[in-house]
Amino acid sequence: MGLTEDDTGTTPLNTLSERAGYVGVAPLVLCLAAVGLLPAYAWQELAQRAALAWGAVLLAAAAAVHCGLALAGGLPSGRSRIAGLLVAALVGAGGVVVGGQRGLALLVVGHGGFWLYEKHALGSRLPAAYLALRRQVTFATCMLLALTMFVSDAAGLS
Repeated sequence: MGLTEDDTGTTPLNTLSERAGYVGVAPLVLCLAAVGLLPAYAWQELAQRAALAWGAVLLAAAAAVHCGLALAGGLPSGRSRIAGLLVAALVGAGGVVVGGQRGLALLVVGHGGFWLYEKHALGSRLPAAYLALRRQVTFATCMLLALTMFVSDAAGLS
């Protein structure tokens, strides 16, 4: 039984897809380690910017999945739904533009907010295994971004 399979009789996610979801947060682990362990300020700053960029990519990718489902007819594509997807992408871009610790905090809020949107607004239309995977990946992403923010502060990064 995969980590996202439950006992409600739903079909488990493809294990390769499931692993890809978890591997997607690996760059955030590397960025966190780099911010905390690299000796040069310039390299720490680069690692922080990489965490910002990757966090924004993950947020936009989560929104893109819903956009694809709406285009394919798997989800209704009302104006409010499309607006929600655009907000997720804009929050990701905003995190990159703001940068630093504030940008990391914005991405944490964006990832958490998008997961709440998925669970409460779309929970009945999405497979339970998908929601379980998204919950775990979102939790890991939020924790790694928040830890990067704290380590950035300790390293003297803005």
